[in-house]
Amino acid sequence: MSLSFERAEISDLPILMKFMQDFHEFDHATPFDHGPAQVAMETVVANESVGRVWLIRHQGENIGYIVLTLHYRLESRGVSASMDELFIREDNRGMGIGRRAMEFLKNTCRELGVATIQLEVKNDNPEAASLYEKAGFEKLDRAFMLATL
Repeated sequence: MSLSFERAEISDLPILMKFMQDFHEFDHATPFDHGPAQVAMETVVANESVGRVWLIRHQGENIGYIVLTLHYRLESRGVSASMDELFIREDNRGMGIGRRAMEFLKNTCRELGVATIQLEVKNDNPEAASLYEKAGFEKLDRAFMLATL
């Protein structure tokens, strides 16, 4: 299988925004707000201190993306990462691409000196939860909480 993970550049924003909208429609209940979403994506693409974005390519075609953001956690005693988004087009799911994406992400995080990786998965997405558990992620006995400012 010809699969690659290519670091996204500002010139990739149109395809990233298309994928981001597709992911949002699949995974979110609120309407997609393109303007703020593009600013957020551009911020991560342009600033290594914030994180990294990769396009997932299969046989030379863009089929998805991964967003990793970085932060420091006292509990982890070092740099921690959040896999903020992983999206693979529906017609490319079930082919082992998600598993390979998780391997790539973990290897990249090791190279970056990341101590821990966290992620969120919706309760109504058992396929994604299974992928993440098989990749070594475990559910914690904690509640995810968020305050929008």
